[in-house]
Amino acid sequence: MKGFTKLTYTELKLQIREPIAVFFTLAFPVMLLVLFGAIFGNEADETLSGYGRIDLSVPGYIGMIIGTIGMLGIPVTLANYRDLGILRRLRATPVQSGTVLWSHVVTQVVIAFVGIVLLFVVGSAFYDLRAPDGNAMVIPAIVIGAFSFFAIGFVLAGVMPTARTAQVVGMAIFYPMLFLSGAAMPRFIMPEIVQNISQLLPLTHVVILIEDLWLHGTWNLTSLAVVVTMFVVGLIVSRYTFRWE
Repeated sequence: MKGFTKLTYTELKLQIREPIAVFFTLAFPVMLLVLFGAIFGNEADETLSGYGRIDLSVPGYIGMIIGTIGMLGIPVTLANYRDLGILRRLRATPVQSGTVLWSHVVTQVVIAFVGIVLLFVVGSAFYDLRAPDGNAMVIPAIVIGAFSFFAIGFVLAGVMPTARTAQVVGMAIFYPMLFLSGAAMPRFIMPEIVQNISQLLPLTHVVILIEDLWLHGTWNLTSLAVVVTMFVVGLIVSRYTFRWE
């Protein structure tokens, strides 16, 4: 337990010292919220079922945080550690692979939590953001969505030969999902054909899962099934793809 605590604390410090990672995980979603809030405001709109545009956008921004960590943060970090021989040195210690992996999971959960709290605080303070109708049930939905993408991130970290490759592949997978899933902009403004295509993307289902609980207080069972399946498959595959060197 002491080794796990020490590793987690060290990982948190290292993550905070990475300005690019901090910007895209914590600052960028808040910047989008402020930008679109300044342009469109958050006035209740009857054409949007009485919600404001910021109300509809925040669940997507939470999905953006989750996707950024899962597709870019975890794969690049672990692949870089392997390139630098850090994982090989850890292997020579009594530390188990599970301890290393869970220290990364906890670190990224903390970072995601900070990013989500920042969104909620800024949205509430400046744009009268509505509290989730699903109340506390939004939290397990966010956790499930985060763990599913984290599991996929560990798979990418294991199969990518270098940190640079992990970054390129992660970006190639993540950015189309970011703009088509409703994470960067609400899906209701997209053409119907694009909305239909977006149903094939994993991040879309994370956004829908959070969105339905946030706005309506209901579980979307289809999206829940997709997200849980992602988590289970990613967890199983990552056990076989993890490499120390």
